[in-house]
Amino acid sequence: MRFTENDTVKEAVNAKEGRQIVASIRDLHKSFGDRDVLKGVNLDLFESENLVILGRSGTGKSVLIKCMVGLITPDSGTINVLGKNVFELSPKELNKLRLQIGFSFQGSALYDSMTIRENLEFPLKRNLGIYDKNKLKDLAAEALEDVGLLHTMDQMPAELSGGMKKRVGIARTLILKPKIMLYDEPTSGLDPITSMEINELILSVREKYKTSSIIITHDISSAKHTSDRIVALIGGVNKVEGTFEQLKETTEPELEPFFKY
Repeated sequence: MRFTENDTVKEAVNAKEGRQIVASIRDLHKSFGDRDVLKGVNLDLFESENLVILGRSGTGKSVLIKCMVGLITPDSGTINVLGKNVFELSPKELNKLRLQIGFSFQGSALYDSMTIRENLEFPLKRNLGIYDKNKLKDLAAEALEDVGLLHTMDQMPAELSGGMKKRVGIARTLILKPKIMLYDEPTSGLDPITSMEINELILSVREKYKTSSIIITHDISSAKHTSDRIVALIGGVNKVEGTFEQLKETTEPELEPFFKY
């Protein structure tokens, strides 16, 4: 299934059983020098949906979600997020929109010089102007409890394992109660057991916060366990789309290696 610019929102909503579209990308192009990365991507994200963007490394998956939050400017195309055209927003309006979009970076992006509590309190102070010590502590504790790491409150990032850092990174994102979550390779570099724990966390986040999520991955196990729908990014376009079982039956050569083992 693919929607063109001539499709109405009503038609798209009907295709997803009445759920509203929270993000929409149309004909997105992005090149770096003479390398064309995105060559006309079209996709929609629906409310309370876990959408996996599947593809091999270097296919532009991370570029796509960075365009969504204005970290990268595309060459052409449109991106609408929560009813806003991202590239028509002023810097102030864009920052306001970003507060509603949680971005879980591949490397967790924790501040090494801060304790775990300070890492979680930082976005509350900077973005919401919260400085009450008791409130900050309570909100940090709630976020850490959501990811099963309340006991790490006063530890330093260097004391945590890779999987624990991933969880804290997700907690720091959740502390602002975003409507959309963007996960960039959430299981990259993790062992199978820890990867499954992260997959379960992604599902529990959706259950508790009713978030809509885009999960960027080349990990077919993660795609299977977290997705409602999968879009395969091949050759710079969203070439194949469907459920895990539907994609498993595909004859697309670029996808067959994912399901081989």
